[in-house]
Order: sequence, then C-alpha cells, then structure tokens
Amino acid sequence: MRYSVSHLTTMRYAQAARMGQFNVRLRPAAWPGQTVADFTLALDPQPAQVIEGSGGYHVNEARFILREGTEQLQIESRFTVEVDPLPFFIGSASGPPVADLRRRAMEKRDLSNTAPASYIFASSIAEPDAGIARWASSMMEEGTPVMEAGRALMSAIHREFAYDTQATHTGTAPAEAFSRRRGVCQDFSHVMIIAARAHGVPAAYVSGYLRTLPPPGKERLVGADAMHAWVNLWCGEELGWVGFDPTNDCLTDTDHIFLGMGRDYADVAPIDGTFHGSSEQKMFTSVDVAPLD
Repeated sequence: MRYSVSHLTTMRYAQAARMGQFNVRLRPAAWPGQTVADFTLALDPQPAQVIEGSGGYHVNEARFILREGTEQLQIESRFTVEVDPLPFFIGSASGPPVADLRRRAMEKRDLSNTAPASYIFASSIAEPDAGIARWASSMMEEGTPVMEAGRALMSAIHREFAYDTQATHTGTAPAEAFSRRRGVCQDFSHVMIIAARAHGVPAAYVSGYLRTLPPPGKERLVGADAMHAWVNLWCGEELGWVGFDPTNDCLTDTDHIFLGMGRDYADVAPIDGTFHGSSEQKMFTSVDVAPLD
C-alpha cells in the first residue's frame, strides 16, 4: 500500500521566543517492509543550519537553533511511503514461551538501537508499577507463547480501557491512566510496555501514523488524523519485532506507518526543545495520510 503523508505543526508563543533549540523526529527510520521516498522538512522561520542525525534509539532526529525572536514556528514534513502486508506467518505464529524469550533476550550480545536489551528495563516514562505487573500476571505466565501473551495484553487494554482524549495529557503518568482506565494511544502503549517488561518481555514504544480513511467495508481506526502510537514486542530471533496496537486491538499492518521506536514517548516525541521567552505556548497539529493506490 502506498501513501502520501503530510504533517504540519504550528507552535505559537505568547511572547517572542529567542534562542530556541529544537529536536524534530519526523523522518521515518528504516523499517522492514516499509520504503520511504521524497522526504522533505520545511521550517518557518528557516534556521541557519539543520543537523540530521540519530535520536539515540531507532529514530531519526533533526536539530536546529532559532537565534532571532519569533512568535510562531511552523514545521511541515512530507513523504511518500510504501507499506508491505504483514508476512502471512506472523498472524498464526506463537513464538517462544515467555520464560524462554526472557532468557534469550538477556543472553543476546547485541547493543544496537533495535536490540532487545535496550527495551527490557525501565525508562523515564515507562517506570515499573506493581499494580500493572499484577494485572498482567495471568496473561504473562512463564509457559505462555509470547505472541499469545502479547495478544492477550493488547486485547485486555482495548476491552478494559476507554479511549478518551480529555482524560489525560502528554505528561500523565502511565500509572494514573491505568488507574482511571481511560486515555489515548500513548497511555495504552505505555501501560502495555510496563506490563510486558515486568515479566521480562522486551517492549518498545513506536510512533507513527494511521491511514486516514479506511478501505471500503472497514471501520476507521481510532487515532487517525493525528500521530499514533503502538507497541513493538520482541518475539524471538525468528519473528523479531512485532507491532501490537492496543488502541485498535490489532497487529500492525498496511494501515500503520512506522516513524520511530524508543523506550517510551520521550525518545520519539515529534518535537521538543527549549527557548528563552514566556512559557505560555500553544501547539496545533494537522496530519493527513492519503492512499495513492
């Protein structure tokens, strides 16, 4: 499936922001089954220099500085992408038992940005939580195949949690969203990550996009028209990383476009940074994912 993706972010400041240092993570990182072309990043005002690099985990990052004061910053990214269907064997695969997977992950001598070792332990947002660990324990028993455990976690979140854009914000702790049983894709993904890691399954936070309009006969996925988030679980050497979308209770397929992967939202946030000026600011975002086929 081929798509044209556009993402426009507008930041407005109460007072002119000066000496702003920003990190933008909008260029899709390389991912199996996905081919990206014609990526452009437009900035207004245009900084003197944009430095492209890695964001530390499996995410691309552009860094720039705005020295002159500005009351508005616009960031627009555009690209085309082709997404291959999920390999046929993934849907019926079981993967190794949780206990065996945990052992394999701990024994791997790989420290690359997609190695399971980077996604086993706690991170700044996805902190350990005893309540989430207990809640997940019956789904993550030692002998349960990892794909079955992942599906059970994903479905439980979809079933027990209400999608509510007013219940949380980007700074809401996963434990709070868990206690409320309400939130958005970011909250659901963090809860699932904490649950999986509590039982030794490597889990990563994925940022990306959803197809805006559904194909004929299918329901529109929750979370379209904005950035979306889901969970990658490492399911062993044979299966590798598999995407689980707890917001929509499905494995990621041609409706999902991969942007970047980190330990939690902080590693892959689309934009962050610092500036001199009033702390009051407003952000407006517009996303469109248009099929080209």
